Amino acid sequence: MALWYPGIVLFACLRVLSRQAYLGKRRLRKASLPIFIALPSYRIMADPYSTLGISPSASEADIKSAYRKLAKELHPDRNKDNPRASERFSQVTQAYDLLSDKEKRGRFDRGEMDSEGNPTHPFGSGFGGGGFGGSGFGGSGFGSYANARPNGPGQNGGASRRYEGFGNADDMDLGDLFEGLFGRGAGGSQRGPGAFGRAAPPPPPPRKGANINYKLSVPFVDAATLAKQRITLADGKTIDLSLPAGLEDGTQMRLKGKGQQGPSGPGDGIVTITVQSHPLFTRVGDDVRLALPITLDEAVLGGKVRVPTVDGPVMLKISPGSSSGKVLRLKGRGFTRKSGARGDQLVTLEIRLPGDVTELEKRLEGWSDTEDPRKGPGF
Repeated sequence: MALWYPGIVLFACLRVLSRQAYLGKRRLRKASLPIFIALPSYRIMADPYSTLGISPSASEADIKSAYRKLAKELHPDRNKDNPRASERFSQVTQAYDLLSDKEKRGRFDRGEMDSEGNPTHPFGSGFGGGGFGGSGFGGSGFGSYANARPNGPGQNGGASRRYEGFGNADDMDLGDLFEGLFGRGAGGSQRGPGAFGRAAPPPPPPRKGANINYKLSVPFVDAATLAKQRITLADGKTIDLSLPAGLEDGTQMRLKGKGQQGPSGPGDGIVTITVQSHPLFTRVGDDVRLALPITLDEAVLGGKVRVPTVDGPVMLKISPGSSSGKVLRLKGRGFTRKSGARGDQLVTLEIRLPGDVTELEKRLEGWSDTEDPRKGPGF
């Protein structure tokens, strides 16, 4: 509708000026000012859905999948000689940051924020009255020739007609016209400081730039020992990240000032950590569990065996007569708690018989175990 304003104002001015010229007025009583109509300007912003190549109805899984594919393709480490890829990587990361946040995505879909995370401020309710018809612009519109009539007999009707809505041309003032158009509401005479009778909202405070989300996959042993991890940022720089005590799968870390630039400074980098699985170790709380296979003679006679831990191999003593399922504890060989103390490593013994038991059968010939291992409740 904003595109109609210049035509409407120009039409009104032409009617007033033509009336003044017809009556022989050399100039208006008040100086006429040049008319400048400021049309709203818009900056075209990227659509985060288009940036990720997905539809607005995409699920969270679709968003994550599209981001991973593009991030892998555009990562600065793989495109060191392609600055355009680095720029696209930043755009893709910014789009994912917005759409992966349910609250931000909802606000964007409702038009409450733009693709850069800034709030939008749509204009008010226009003229507040009856539009462009009979009651628009604070009264009776732009008038009509239908109700024009001569002032008296023998007079030129056209020279003395009165235009509804503007009154007599002798009394017309362009300043009043523009005040009626832009300084008052359509249905009242109270003046307002903003356009169309509504006070302009105060400008929003300067905002920091958008945050950038990063995904970091940490090896199991590094997570247990809090080994430093190297991470590449969106601008291509690399930093060594110190892992926090109490680290778990899904832990988030905030990197101050490592996000997008903004009017009030840069946003932050948000690092989400996933802990990789391990072929030997499993995590239970802050403890590490390991199933340790031992031979029959080690179980019967006892001895020392080499055991892997997250801090490196150690020698573990096996007591004579140990059974499968027995759990031995290595203190302080687990994950680091928030308090700084470490959990333990729990080693479960598993007796493995040899593949060829011929020799064992010969040695056991004539011998029988008199104890019944299934004696007890439930057997």
